[in-house]
Amino acid sequence: MEDGFDFQNGQNFDFKEFVFRALSYWKWFLLGLCIVFYVVYYQNIRREFPYTLGASITVQDDKNPLFTATTSLVFNYGGISGKVQEVLLNLTSRKHHEKVVDSLKLYITYLKQGRFYKTDIYKQAPFEFEGKIESYQIIGHAIKITFLNENSFQISYDFGELEEVVLQNFQSKDVKTVNLSEGILSETYNFGDYIDLPFLKGRIIKREQSKIVSQSEYFIRFNNFDSTVSSFMQSYIVRNESNSPLLTVRLTNKNKPKIVDYINTSIFILDRDQLQRKNQYAINTIEFIDKQLSRVKGELTKKADSLNDFMRTNKIFDIESESALLTAKIEEYKDEKELFNEQLLALDLLKNYLNTNNDYSDLQVPSTTGISEGNIGVNVSKIVLLSAEKSKLAYSVRNNVSVFDDLNRQIGALKLVVLENIASEKFNIQSQLKALNSKIYNSEREFSTIPESQQRLRAIEREYLLSQSTYDLYLAKRGEADLIKASNVSDIVLIEPAKDTGQGRNAVNLNIRYVFAFFTVLIPVFLVAFIVTFFDNKLHAPGDLEKLSSIPLLGVIGQNDTPNNLAVFNKSQSAMAEAFRAIRSSLQFMYKKHDLEGSKTVLVTSSISGEGKTFTAINIASVFALSGKRTVLVGLDLRKPKIFDDFELKNEIGVVNHLIGQKSLSEIVQHTKVENLDIITSGPIPPNPSELLISETMDNLIAELKTKYDYIILDTPPVGLVADALELLEYADASLYVVRQDYTQKDMLTLINEKHKNGVVKNISFIYNFYNLKGKYGYGYGYGYGDYANGYHDVVEKKGFFNNLISKFKK
Repeated sequence: MEDGFDFQNGQNFDFKEFVFRALSYWKWFLLGLCIVFYVVYYQNIRREFPYTLGASITVQDDKNPLFTATTSLVFNYGGISGKVQEVLLNLTSRKHHEKVVDSLKLYITYLKQGRFYKTDIYKQAPFEFEGKIESYQIIGHAIKITFLNENSFQISYDFGELEEVVLQNFQSKDVKTVNLSEGILSETYNFGDYIDLPFLKGRIIKREQSKIVSQSEYFIRFNNFDSTVSSFMQSYIVRNESNSPLLTVRLTNKNKPKIVDYINTSIFILDRDQLQRKNQYAINTIEFIDKQLSRVKGELTKKADSLNDFMRTNKIFDIESESALLTAKIEEYKDEKELFNEQLLALDLLKNYLNTNNDYSDLQVPSTTGISEGNIGVNVSKIVLLSAEKSKLAYSVRNNVSVFDDLNRQIGALKLVVLENIASEKFNIQSQLKALNSKIYNSEREFSTIPESQQRLRAIEREYLLSQSTYDLYLAKRGEADLIKASNVSDIVLIEPAKDTGQGRNAVNLNIRYVFAFFTVLIPVFLVAFIVTFFDNKLHAPGDLEKLSSIPLLGVIGQNDTPNNLAVFNKSQSAMAEAFRAIRSSLQFMYKKHDLEGSKTVLVTSSISGEGKTFTAINIASVFALSGKRTVLVGLDLRKPKIFDDFELKNEIGVVNHLIGQKSLSEIVQHTKVENLDIITSGPIPPNPSELLISETMDNLIAELKTKYDYIILDTPPVGLVADALELLEYADASLYVVRQDYTQKDMLTLINEKHKNGVVKNISFIYNFYNLKGKYGYGYGYGYGDYANGYHDVVEKKGFFNNLISKFKK
């Protein structure tokens, strides 16, 4: 992939630099990887995997075999689909799970300390805690129980710095917060003793056939009731395939016996509630009949006493046959009237049911027994069938509204027909009742021929017999209701209960965590490398200059490891000295190419301060001087003079003094410890440096220096800060523009690129300073002298293990 810079159009993302930068973070990557892998390993060995067990039930539409055509109490449901949906909703309801948690007291957790965490041991604990019903218990904190022997134990807890704790009453489910006066406690009790602590009230009872180990430690913890219910609801799954009566119940938990108990108790409570609901109609009927029997029985007793008292008072012990026949006739009329009244009652009940209900599949429909009109029974049956069909469609069809509208129209039409039939039948019965009342009235008038005492006796006797008949009727109805209730079975059938058959824990491949951990470290490393590379605007390799500018690269200078800037003088056989000799050779080749004879002038500048401009000027001057050439180094950076310190010279007089006419050339020239090298420092800082550098005196100075020296090195100000160096370019036979690795910003080269492109600056070259063979990222870019040069240098840097490995990899 080619990455680079178009110095006409702008900068592109340097993918190569991004890769090397990312590789340079390998130490941080390894450190992060070690930390994350340790965290993952620590979590893996502490991970407690749960179990998952299940049970299967089916929902049936069991009809009571004792229901016959003469049974007055019947049940009509909406079919299997409606029942399955109802059961599914019940199993997943919070109310149902609250019953299960309450039944098993799962808000109490029995724990035992394991290697890494406290383990839920459920019923494996050798004891059981029986809390006081009306008391509040602390929630969310483990209470330690240490068995001292088979009869006694110690209760202790340490709540540390807590100022308040939360308590809950598990009967009312109320929660309250109380202040904590004492956070540490330790008390000794015997089994069966009542524990009356501020946050724990109850008894600890030893389980049967359990063995107590001395000094064994256990913990009990009360959990918030609502939170406990929510946790079981989240891991409790009920599945049902469409149009199937089979339901599969599954629960995931860390304790298998708890799973078995929870699922089986859940199904038991569901079965109990469903049967209770199925028997509710019969139960309500029995309660109503019991009330009526009590009332009728009282009336019957009073009328029997009245009859006996009348007969004893009037000494009547026999009834004439005519009176008996008349009485029988009236009683027959009364029975017929009672039958009509029952029919009217049945019609009113049916009418009320039709007017007060919209769904006839989920509720019990009153029987049509006793209604002689056949059309009513037929139409009611059709309504029930249509309601059952609507219930099935509601379970299987979700969005087809037209189907439900059609069924509702059919049910509505049949309902109107039934209501009209009821009104017509009631009118007929009421007409017959009027005729029957007339017959009764006429028959009772015949009693006027019977003696008054006998008439009163017959009246009392008729009331008694009527009450007796009503009492017998209610007794029969109650017997039917008891029979229905006793013979009902639940529609929930347990196919396969939850059972521990040795199932293992839910297997999870934890090794995948290491893969995620690897990328968790790798991605941030690459992200940081990308962001830094994207926003990085500095030079990091000599090759960057080829992408940024058309100005040639004259030489590469390494890092200076000497105490001052006199690198060539201090270590003339070092790689640094060889680098400056290479620059000297390149300059001589440039002069020869341009046919320059006599004294030559070299101008050294840079973009900003700190790029090594003065360091480069000093050592280029030194390398020329050491070759036997008369060389002078002129400090023209009048604003920030530097070169005098390295040569242990003073800056009291210099170029400024000569340019303003105070000193002659011979007075400002200073000799150095380097043979053939003279220095002209800048001198005191003037108020107008730019005007001095472009003055005629400056022209005369350069001309005079050319008569005395072979090479003139000009150390000028940075062109990125002031324009002085640009004014001095006319004196230079060759210009050196110093850039520094990991310091010079790329956009700083814009000015010199424009000047070179427009022809203002000629014979200019780059000097790449402070080059690190490893580069910023720990890898070289292919520049340097290699092993060949090392044989001629005083110091050969030894490579470490990782550097050797990287070098072999690069080769």
